[in-house]
Amino acid sequence: MRRLLIGALVLVVIGAAATLFGWNIESWLRHIWDTITTIPLASLLGALALITLQTTMVGASWYSILRYAYPDAGVRFVQVLACYAAAVALNWVLPANLGTFAMLLMFTTIIAGATFAGVLGALAVEKIFFTLIGTACYVYLFLTVGGSFDLQLGFISEHPWATTLLLVGVAMILFLVAQALRERIAKWWEQAKVGGGIVVHFRTFLGRVVLPQAISWAAGLGIIAVFLGAYDIPVSFHTIMRVVAGNSIANMTAVTPGGAGVTQAFNVVSLRGITSASNATAYSVAQQLVVTSWSILFAIVVLVRAFGWTGGKTLVTQSYTEARQKTSEKSAERKARRHAKRHGGAPADTEAEPAAGS
Repeated sequence: MRRLLIGALVLVVIGAAATLFGWNIESWLRHIWDTITTIPLASLLGALALITLQTTMVGASWYSILRYAYPDAGVRFVQVLACYAAAVALNWVLPANLGTFAMLLMFTTIIAGATFAGVLGALAVEKIFFTLIGTACYVYLFLTVGGSFDLQLGFISEHPWATTLLLVGVAMILFLVAQALRERIAKWWEQAKVGGGIVVHFRTFLGRVVLPQAISWAAGLGIIAVFLGAYDIPVSFHTIMRVVAGNSIANMTAVTPGGAGVTQAFNVVSLRGITSASNATAYSVAQQLVVTSWSILFAIVVLVRAFGWTGGKTLVTQSYTEARQKTSEKSAERKARRHAKRHGGAPADTEAEPAAGS
C-alpha cells in the first residue's frame, strides 16, 4: 500500500511539473487513445503479438551470442531479453540510440567476466544479418523511389568534394588514434574476439543467431503490413520494402528519440503515389505510438520478471547514467586534445580501461 501511494504521489508530481512546462498530458493521452481506437481490434492484437515476437527473437539471438562467449557465467535468457527489451524501449524515448549503449553496460553488469570490448564484439556479430538485409533494402529503395536518396543523403550529391575531404579526414584521424592506442587496441581486440566467438562456428551462428533474427525481421515486415492495412494503404512487397528502408535510414540518421518527425517525413516520401501525405503521416504516427507504448510496457514486465521491480529499476538507471557519463567523458577528451593542440601541449592520457563485469 505504501508503494502504491508513493507511486501515485510521483505521478501527481510528474503531472504537475509537466503542466508547468506546458506539456498537456491529458491531451497527449487522448491523442494516443484516439489513434489506437482507429485501428481495428484484430489488427491491433496482431501487431502487439508481432512486436513481442520481434523483440523476443532478437533477444534469443543475443542470448546465444553471449552464452557462447561466456559459457561459465550462468547467462539466463530472461535477463538477456530484459536488457534488450529495455534498450528497445529506451531508444524510443531517448535520442541518438543511447538505449543500445546502456544495454551494453547492462550486459557487463549481469555477466561475470564480461568486458565492454567483449560485449562490443558481440554487438558487431549481432549486427551482421541486419546490416546485410538493411543494405539490400536501401539499394531497393534508392533504385525504385525517386528522391529518397536526396532526402536523407543529399549532402553527398550536393557537396561531393566536401564529402570526400570529410571521409579522408575521418580515416586519417582513425589511423592516428589506432597508432597511438596500438597496445590497448590489441588488448581490446582479443576481448572483442571472445564476445563474437560464435561467428567462427558457421552452422551454430546460422541456427542460433541468423535464424531468430530472420524471424524477427519477418515479424517487423508483418507489423508494417498490419498498420498499412489498417489505414487502407495497399499492402505489397514493394510498399513494405519502401517503408522498411525509409524507417531504417530515418532511425540511423535522426537524433530525435525514435527518429520522431524524420520517420514521418520519410514515410511520406516512401508512400508517395500510393496514398495521400496526410494518410501516410497518420499511418506512421499510429505505428510509432503503438510500438513505443507496447515496447515500454513489455520492457517493464520482463525487467520485473528477471530482476524484480527494484533490481530492474536500479540496473537501467545505473546503466543509463554510465552511458551518459561515458559519452560526456569522450566529448571532454576530444575538447582537451583540441585545446592542447592549440596551446602546443600534449593532452593527458585519460582513456580508461573497459570495465569488467561483476
